[in-house]
Amino acid sequence: MGAARRTSAAPARRVPAGVAAGHPATAEAGAEVLRAGGSAADAAVAAVLAACVAETVFTGLGGGGFATYYDAATGKVTCLDFFVAVPGLGSDRDPAPMTVLEVAFGGVPQAFSIGAPSVAVPGVPAGCAEVHRRWGRLPWPDLVAPALALAGAGVLLPPTHATVLDLIAGGLAVGEGAAVYAPGGTLATGGDTLAHPGLDRMLALLAAEGPAAFYRGSTADALVDVVRAGGGVLTSADLAAYAVHEVTAGAAPFAGGTVVRARTDLNRCRDTFAALPSGLGTMTAPARAVAVAGALGGPDLLGDTTNVSVVDGDGNACVVTTTMGLGSGVWVPGTGVHLNSMLGEGELLIGPQVPGARMGSMMCPLVVTDPDGLVAAAGAAGASRIRTALVHTLVGTIALGLPAAEAVAGPRTHPVGPILHVEPGLRPEVVAGLRRSGWRLRAWPRRDAYFGGASVVGRTGAGADPRRDGAVAVP
Repeated sequence: MGAARRTSAAPARRVPAGVAAGHPATAEAGAEVLRAGGSAADAAVAAVLAACVAETVFTGLGGGGFATYYDAATGKVTCLDFFVAVPGLGSDRDPAPMTVLEVAFGGVPQAFSIGAPSVAVPGVPAGCAEVHRRWGRLPWPDLVAPALALAGAGVLLPPTHATVLDLIAGGLAVGEGAAVYAPGGTLATGGDTLAHPGLDRMLALLAAEGPAAFYRGSTADALVDVVRAGGGVLTSADLAAYAVHEVTAGAAPFAGGTVVRARTDLNRCRDTFAALPSGLGTMTAPARAVAVAGALGGPDLLGDTTNVSVVDGDGNACVVTTTMGLGSGVWVPGTGVHLNSMLGEGELLIGPQVPGARMGSMMCPLVVTDPDGLVAAAGAAGASRIRTALVHTLVGTIALGLPAAEAVAGPRTHPVGPILHVEPGLRPEVVAGLRRSGWRLRAWPRRDAYFGGASVVGRTGAGADPRRDGAVAVP
């Protein structure tokens, strides 16, 4: 973090209402619901469902995720786990071999596995419904309506999404996905319109029947049939048994007193915040950059993820992160729903994979609070870079008091072993300080989605990551 500290007047203590997300259509869906009188939870649900139409390179109804909700009246923080579950309840067979797909991300080839055997039990429809049940104000069909409109019209593919699509086309532009992402045999590029035939009908069913439309009945039967036909082990019992879990929202000190409230993730994101020095805001830029780089670390993994951060006019906040992995290449016939490939994400396969159990994840939607209440609501995409994006963003907005948009867009560093990947924009003395501290630097020629995608709504405003063509909308 090489940005200069701002010396302007302290920001207002109240967080203004707003939505930060990974696509303009996603952000606008959330803001539309806020304007209609919806809560932060309502807006987040509407935005997540819109992302399942507008950001299908990263997420979809066939994926899973996590939500963190802050209640302004009580100060209570609640985390919900609607990540994917291990399939196989009542199955009488072993999964077939998966298809190996090699992806070069960050210049390093990585192997992933896709196909029907990689499909875990999806959680996004159930998770959205549970967030609405607990904290929603508006009728459920009103929250599905923006996504339904997008599905009928099609959505523009942003340039950065198209760049990721080019990397992982082997998991997306196959089978039913070929007509979506490579119509006429040519891969879609930035500015093209994506349409998912059948997704409007699936969303209409979801609006009318709630999550039951996905987990039971004809859609569930079609989902099970297509997975099992391809050698997977997902069963009707898996779908019927799926439930959203509430998990502990632990706390960690940050920036001399503020507290990060988040779930425990495989990246140990909360522990990273706790390990940062308390005086970040008063350090020199080189010393601060060295401290941030030293606190980060871990494996370098590809992740297709997206995030929505929302604060409403009452000060409630809802942050939701969702993913479907690379995507399995398996589509539920007639629904426009692409299924996740989470069982092919080797770094998530920790310990025995017991049918019905939740898989682990690096996702970490969080809120930051202090004695005056909410400071920021933030989340990020990018597997091992989720932590990187969150740390850089929150150091900027909270420790340095930068406008949120500036903090999100600022240059990031990400360590992989002894090598520190560095975006352009760091001041020369910061780069020199990192080298003196022992890092071997790999300079990137431009700002890149490799470094994760953050979205934040806080006291210094709202910011969405330009690395993923993110957008902000206000009610």
